Order: sequence, then C-alpha cells, then structure tokens
Amino acid sequence: MSKNHISKRIDNFDKNYNLENKKYNCFTNNLSDYARSYLSEKSGLLNDKLIAIKDNINIKGYPTTCCSKLLENHQSVYDATVITRIKNQNGSIVAKTNMDEFAMGSSTEYSCFGSVSNPHNTSKVSGGSSGGSAAAVASNLVDISLGSDTGGSVRQPAAFCGVYGLKPTYGSISRYGLTAFASSLDQIGIFANNTIDIHNMFKTISGHDVNDSNTINQKITFDFSQKNIENIKIGYSEKLFNQLNEGLKEKYFELIDFLQSQNLTVKNIDIDMLDVAIPTYYIIATAEASSNLSRFDGIRYGDRKNSDKIDEIYSMTRSELFGSEVKRRIMLGNYVLSSGYYDHYYNKALKVRRLITDHFLAHLSTFNALLLPTAPSTAFSKNEKKNNPLEMYLSDIYTIPISLAGLPSMNIPIGKVEGLPIGMQICCNYLEENIIFLLSHYLEKHYK
Repeated sequence: MSKNHISKRIDNFDKNYNLENKKYNCFTNNLSDYARSYLSEKSGLLNDKLIAIKDNINIKGYPTTCCSKLLENHQSVYDATVITRIKNQNGSIVAKTNMDEFAMGSSTEYSCFGSVSNPHNTSKVSGGSSGGSAAAVASNLVDISLGSDTGGSVRQPAAFCGVYGLKPTYGSISRYGLTAFASSLDQIGIFANNTIDIHNMFKTISGHDVNDSNTINQKITFDFSQKNIENIKIGYSEKLFNQLNEGLKEKYFELIDFLQSQNLTVKNIDIDMLDVAIPTYYIIATAEASSNLSRFDGIRYGDRKNSDKIDEIYSMTRSELFGSEVKRRIMLGNYVLSSGYYDHYYNKALKVRRLITDHFLAHLSTFNALLLPTAPSTAFSKNEKKNNPLEMYLSDIYTIPISLAGLPSMNIPIGKVEGLPIGMQICCNYLEENIIFLLSHYLEKHYK
C-alpha cells in the first residue's frame, strides 16, 4: 500500500480515537503523531497495518506506565527491540494499550486507567492482563497488537474477545524493553483477527537479540500455500472438556468431530497436572515478581512520596502507589523466598514445574499438537471476581501449565456461547509454531 493510504488510516484512527476509546477504554496513549513521524514508502511485512502496543513495552520518548500510579509520569528512554523491528517492516504504531498493573491480573480491572470493556458485551471484562490489546483488535480499531503472556495474559483475553492470540516458544521473541514481571515466564505475544497477521508479526519480531541472552537464534516462517494437515496427530482430553459447562463443552466436541471428519489422527489422552499448576505458578511468578519489582522504589524509577527519611520514602512510595494486586503478589513472593520457606515452597515448585514440563513433552513426543480449552468460561462480568483473588487466578488454569513448560500455544476463536466468544488452544513442541499456523489457518478457512 502507498504512504498516502496508510496516512489516511492513521488520520482516521486519530480522528476517532477519543470516541472509540470511550466505549472500551482499551488505550492509554494516542501515538498517531509517532506513527506519522516514520511513515515510509518502503515495502515491509507490516505495510498498511495499524498496531497497538501493551503499555509495559518501551517506546522511546513516550510513556511506559504499566498502568500503575507509580509510573504515571515515566517516559521511556529507549526502544524495545520489538519496536525497532516493527518500524523496520513499516508497521504503524498508533497507540499504547491498557492492562492490569504490571501485568498482574486476569481481567484488566487492576489498572490505574480503569477497566477495559469487552467489545462483544461492554458489561463483561476483556480478560487480562493484556485486555486492552485484545479489545483493540476485537473492535477493529487496530489490525495487530502486542501483549505480554506470563501465565496466559495473551491467550485468555484473546479467547474472551474472540481473536487469535499467540504465546510463542519461550525465548523466541526478545524481551529487551519489556518491563519484567516473572523473567522465567514472561514472553511477548501477538493478537490479530487472522492467522496470517499473527505469522507476519511473529516473523517480524522473533529471532536472536544481543540485548536478550534468552533469545533463540532461530527464525520460524511458514508458507501459507501449504495445505497438507493429514500427517498431523492431535491429542485432546475429554476429561478437561467435561469439566466445562454444557455450552462450552458442546463447542469443543463439535471441533473435535470436525477434525476427525478430516481424516486426521485425533485421540483422547490424559492431560493431567492442572491441579498443581496454579500453586506452582503463583509461587514461582510471585517470587520473581518480588525481586523484579524491588527496583520500583521511588528512587530509581517512577514517582515518589517525599520524606526526610530514606526508609519512609521506600515504604510510603510502594504502599501508596502500588495497587492491591501488585502488593499482594510482592508479599507472597517475599514470603516464599524468606528464610525457612525457600526450600519448602520455591525449590519444591521448581521441581513440580519440571514434572509438568515432562508431562507435556511426553505427549508431544507422540502427538504434533495438543488441543486444550483456553479458559474455563466465557468472559465474566465486571467486578464479579475482582475481590476474590483465588477465583480470579483459576481463570488461567488451562494456560498456566503451558507457560510453565515454555511451550508455544495460540488461542483460536471457535464460536460463541450466549453471544460471547470462546477459544481453543493449540499447543505444540518448542519452535514448532509452524504446526500452530498450519492448523489455525486450516480451521480459519474450513471450520465455521
């Protein structure tokens, strides 16, 4: 597309920004001027695409607030690697998106900018923590958005909002410029309304980065002319489907019936260990969070509460400017890392994480892909679970095990129940995103 065409799209986004954002509250900053500043006639994978970025990813000279009062006035001093790569492929970054504070939440209700509304029903949540990114794509305000996924924060909101949402192999995308939550779990993910846009963004931003020692020196690309799915073996768990309500269960079994009708090998298997995944995750993630968030103390980063005593600056800043969920997770993390509890909780959680990983890898040694529910329900009502942390945490019961294993997984929309979208996860072995793209694209074209 021409420079003139994308310029008109940016202008239209800018013109409608306030009105559209009032409906869903999915954006924190309008970056239309930023997108205009690097418009080019050059060709790239992301030509003509409007893109939104979760507000925990750095863009030089613009706010990165993590939707926290503590970072309300913070401006980034450098670009995240993914931002540089998007610009190199001519993607137009037009907005930052709303999120749960420091990416800690499953509903995008823990944000200093207020909660995000689900475009399919504004009384419902958009999911979290990347709820703004999911809603921005679901409402067609942007074509593609980036989020971050630590325990399900891309896939679950993608399911709630009826869009595609990829959490790639751990280490496949640089996290340089992503505000850390739990470093052994964090991964930048992608939202879009179709598989091709997901792939093109993944191709753009993936690959080795000298600024992130965890990145993998391997690029994954997919040829969309490839249509052969006959050799793919798929595993699913009736036990997991039967735990869901009748509406969701019916949709999942309809998909299984369709796949079996395509002469694929589709077998029921025992996908287990979900009951231990939640406590394992919340030990490891909170432990890492308590360490990563220690830098936000009013001295090194962010706003501060003033006092003549340094210890009072620390305590007042963190107690008054952190939200309730962030403080809860920091306290949990400090507890499991404290003397006398480290071995009992943290070390044990690391061992269970290994068992969960081995369980999934054992299945993936036999099957090319595993199908799991993305969420245990459709999008729930605002304030329904906000004051019940344990119930909120269970929203990610199907996504967390895959995060603990570092495996790639993508939510694909498969229909609606009572007017609200539901999604299915496609999970594959490390660096086998190609299989995810193949199955997703096939279902996108043939399954209605």
